[in-house]
Amino acid sequence: MYAIVKTGGKQYRVERGQRLLVERLPADEGASVALQPIMYRSEDTVFDANGLKQVKVSAKVIAHERGEKLRVVKFKPKRGYKRRTGHRQELTRIEVTDISMGAAAKAPAKPAAAVAHSAEERGGERAAPAPAKPAAAKTPAKPAAARRRPAAKKEATEDGA
Repeated sequence: MYAIVKTGGKQYRVERGQRLLVERLPADEGASVALQPIMYRSEDTVFDANGLKQVKVSAKVIAHERGEKLRVVKFKPKRGYKRRTGHRQELTRIEVTDISMGAAAKAPAKPAAAVAHSAEERGGERAAPAPAKPAAAKTPAKPAAARRRPAAKKEATEDGA
């Protein structure tokens, strides 16, 4: 059983007990956070929004850290322009504590015949399907080259110019 969650603009495949390093989360160390599921997989796969509302992915914040320093160099040749800066990303180390699916996750879908039958029982009439319109016959457009007229030919003069 696993889930794909979204945090910090990135997506991660997580399982129970897994530790991750993600973008900084606004929670204290030791706090529990809920992660947004995008997909859930156990015996069956859940992608739809209604099914994902039942999925709960919780994680515990272990520590707040900073990533390694990245050097950023800007240079323009022949202009004497050089800049060197650095960047350290704020990160949070989390541990996935639980991935669970709610009890009311799946409702059996009614077949189309059962839905139509229940509409008749309520006294409503089934609407007749709209007649299909015939597709208009389109003539293919001529290419631009075929629509052009050839240029007028120049007449040669007697002196050969």
